[in-house]
Amino acid sequence: MDSGRLAGGEGSGVRTAAAEALEAIVNGVWSEDRETRMDAAREVRRLTKTSARHRRHLAGTIEPLVVMLRDENLECAEVAILALLNLAVKDERNKIKIVDAGALEPLICFLQSTNSNLQEYATAVILTLSATSINKPIISSTSAIPLLIRILKIGNPQAKIDAILALYNLLTITSNLEAILKSQTIPPLITVLKSCNKSSKTADKCCAILESLLAYDEARTALTAEDGGVLTLVEVLEDGSPHGREHAVSALLTMCESDRNRYREIILKEGVIPGLLELTVHGTPRSQSKAKQLLHLLRNSPYQRSELETDTLDNIVSTIVSRMEGEDCAGKAKKMLAEMVQVSMEQSLRHLQQRALICTPSEIPLNSCNSEVPLK
Repeated sequence: MDSGRLAGGEGSGVRTAAAEALEAIVNGVWSEDRETRMDAAREVRRLTKTSARHRRHLAGTIEPLVVMLRDENLECAEVAILALLNLAVKDERNKIKIVDAGALEPLICFLQSTNSNLQEYATAVILTLSATSINKPIISSTSAIPLLIRILKIGNPQAKIDAILALYNLLTITSNLEAILKSQTIPPLITVLKSCNKSSKTADKCCAILESLLAYDEARTALTAEDGGVLTLVEVLEDGSPHGREHAVSALLTMCESDRNRYREIILKEGVIPGLLELTVHGTPRSQSKAKQLLHLLRNSPYQRSELETDTLDNIVSTIVSRMEGEDCAGKAKKMLAEMVQVSMEQSLRHLQQRALICTPSEIPLNSCNSEVPLK
């Protein structure tokens, strides 16, 4: 029995029953008997689920648990993954130790597994490990990014959520943006964003990733080619969380700033104006600023449009922008917002009626019903 394997030992003096029990678990994970190892791994998972102290004291199980990941018995590998996941949660040192112990190679293999449980658990571990800055470049150097995007396309609902969160963590490394983009990430991101609750954490992270990717022309082209892509961002702008709305308006602003002539009409056709007006009054400071900038870009059209569109978009937006300064800005914006919403509702009804009769790409689907099917 090697007492040195027990992290955070009791030191000299009378050994407690608790310390002996923990040491027995550590020695069990090191056992040559598979069943003993599996039982010990289950105990590690149970004890570390809610206890930071146990995560610290059972850090000595990391190395043998990583060895178990390579066991040909998939049940053995599964219990090891779950134990490592709980050891890593909220423990930065354990996250680093798990990567240092060589866990990434078998975890990457499980990302490709046809076993949905193993794929889901491996994705969760990658997500947890990617939360530490030291691990991010190491994970980025593997094939994790394209595999996470593959899971975003074909994984089960929970695996998709964890894949999005892991990709978000890896965005802090700028070079990863191009790697993410090359794997055709826009379509699956929009698919998830369409189906999830627009105010959820998942929607926040989807929009944050989109905001970063839309700095590239390839991403902007992919978004506008995706059915309902821009509309989904508008829906988050209207109904998302404060953070989600910030990312959504910033993403749309990035598009319009990159090529106003190309994207102005595309954004306007999705009924963005009411949401932008509301943001100028009730948004966070960042989203208020972004909304005002986007309104400025949207207000004047170089194209010939109908009198109805001119009245409801150009003139109203120009009026709003011209009155944004001053102490009574919020009060005026609220009043104009109410007027704009009324106009938008009337216009929306007409357009929806037209769309029902003649479903063509030129129609303007304003305020379409949100699809709020939570993934969780």
